Amino acid sequence: MPEEFEETAELDMPEPTPEPREGERLQKRLARAGVASRRAAEAMITAGRVTVNGLSATLGQLVTERDVIEVDDLVVGEAPSVQRTFVMYKRRGVIVTTHDEKGRPAVLDHMPSVPGLHPVGRLDRDSEGLILLTTDGELTLRLTHPRYGHDKVYRAWIDGGTPTDEVLGALEDGIDLDDGRTSPARLDRAGIGVYVTLREGKNRQVRRMLEAVGHPVSRLVRVRVGGLWLEDLVPGQWRELDDRDLFDLENPDKTPNNVWDRKERLTRERWG
Repeated sequence: MPEEFEETAELDMPEPTPEPREGERLQKRLARAGVASRRAAEAMITAGRVTVNGLSATLGQLVTERDVIEVDDLVVGEAPSVQRTFVMYKRRGVIVTTHDEKGRPAVLDHMPSVPGLHPVGRLDRDSEGLILLTTDGELTLRLTHPRYGHDKVYRAWIDGGTPTDEVLGALEDGIDLDDGRTSPARLDRAGIGVYVTLREGKNRQVRRMLEAVGHPVSRLVRVRVGGLWLEDLVPGQWRELDDRDLFDLENPDKTPNNVWDRKERLTRERWG
C-alpha cells in the first residue's frame, strides 16, 4: 500500500521586515564633507559626476564611511572635524565658483587653500560685495534654502531717475519675471538708487526686477547676509569668521539694537 501522508495546511507567515539600511543620503554626505550645498550636490549626482565604489551614484543613495565616493574622479575625504567659514568682498568681474573652465578669475583663486571650501550661494560676475565661503555644507543649506528666510541686502545704483512710490510698491509686492513671480521684498530709497532686501535668490534677480520697471542697474553691491554686514572690507579682502560672527550671521534677531543701528548707520554712510 502506498504510504499515506498527513496533509498539513501551509500557514501564511508574514514576510520578515527587511532591516533598514544604515548610512546617510549621498547628497547630505557630500554637503557634510564640504563639497557643495545639498542642492548643488543633487545636481552633481543627477549629472553623473558622482560615483560610489566605482559605480554611478543615484539620487538619495545611502552611503557610509566605508564607501569610496568620488566627484569628477576625485575621492571625497572625511568631513572636516572643524568647519571654517570666511567672508569676502568680491570684486566686480570675479566669478563665484570653485573653478572656471574658461580661466576667468574665481573667488577661490583669492582664498587660502582649504579642503572643501566652496562659495555659499551666488553673486553675479558684474556685482560686488559680500560673499561667504565655507567648508560647512549644512551651513550652506541653511543660508541658501528659502525656508530659512535669511535676508540679503543690496545697494543698487540705477538709471531712469528716482523711482516713484508706485514703482517701489509694485516691486515690494512682487512682479512677474520670465522664471516666475518674485516674492515680497523691501525697497528703501538711497541717493541715486535703492536698497533692496530679498529672501529668495533668483538668478540676477535685483537687476532683472529693477530693469523690468524701467530702472536698469549700473552698479550693485551686496552689503548684508542675515546678521553679517560687509562693514569696512575692501574689494578682494577677506577674513575668517569666529563663533560670534557665525551666531550673528544666523541670528540677526538676537543682535542688540544699538549694535544693529550702528552697523546700519555705518553702511549708509559708506554707500549712501
